[in-house]
Amino acid sequence: MELRLEYSAADLAHTRFALSPLWEAIASLRVLSFPAEHPRHHPWVRAVRPRLTGLDLRPLTELITPQLIAAFVCPPPVSHAPDLELELAALRAQPHDRVQAGLDAFGLQYPDPAARLDELAGLVLTYWETAIAPYWPRIRALLDGDVLHRARLMATAGARGLFEDLDPGITWQNDTLHVRRRRQRTADAHLEGQGMLLIPSVFAHPRVFSLTAPGWQPLLRYPVRGIATLWESREPAPPDAALAKVLGRSRALLLSLLDQPATTTALAARTGLTSGAVSQHLTAMRDAGLLTAHRLGKEVLYARTAPAHALIDRT
Repeated sequence: MELRLEYSAADLAHTRFALSPLWEAIASLRVLSFPAEHPRHHPWVRAVRPRLTGLDLRPLTELITPQLIAAFVCPPPVSHAPDLELELAALRAQPHDRVQAGLDAFGLQYPDPAARLDELAGLVLTYWETAIAPYWPRIRALLDGDVLHRARLMATAGARGLFEDLDPGITWQNDTLHVRRRRQRTADAHLEGQGMLLIPSVFAHPRVFSLTAPGWQPLLRYPVRGIATLWESREPAPPDAALAKVLGRSRALLLSLLDQPATTTALAARTGLTSGAVSQHLTAMRDAGLLTAHRLGKEVLYARTAPAHALIDRT
């Protein structure tokens, strides 16, 4: 069983990446509701579940099953990296016919959809502050790093290389994207020049979620790279002594941690250095040709260059 998405040149031109804090919040509730299916997230589940005591999440969890999440509760993002408030405004503005179509799939009914959407948005915000916000910098760094990796892959391997690297269940054949689905019937969809919205996700793991509903740009939410390291709490390993003699301990440590692209904030959190100190070290290494800097929205993502990789590999 699979979803077959026929691509045209116009579709390739309009395919883009986006992040979605709202989706991460809703998908994380799926993880909390069915933890046995998400062993990689067990450290997070154990940490946040006690904090949620007394918070009634049923208005949200009744819209979630292991295979399905009501589309209207997490509409596609309209920009590359919207903040949560912008996405909650989109949730509150969902048209009632779309809400009812989603409710029908769950056998539910809202007597006053506008009031219920506002209630759902408020509940998401409360849940976010408790369960997601403390971890958002590390989640965001992982998502940003994934987008940077995919952009490079597109440049070096083309559309086929990009799509087939997203997930083992996604393949590209004869201008058609094939997305394997476990329980849904085989279906064909025409993108009609809209392209595809590609959304990396921490809490989608290990599944790919697709949406081809009328009125929205078709999208795929796919598991982000590096999920195995997301919840690690161990101290960063000390830098190689020889490298530290050349660069200094702090710069050697930062360079060693950049096996995946990261922001100044994320690196400061991992090392205990101040953001100002990290920024100075990263700027110096960028000027020396060891790092590149890529702006993604309001954040700057740092990544090793080929000489830096060679330097690390020799130590």
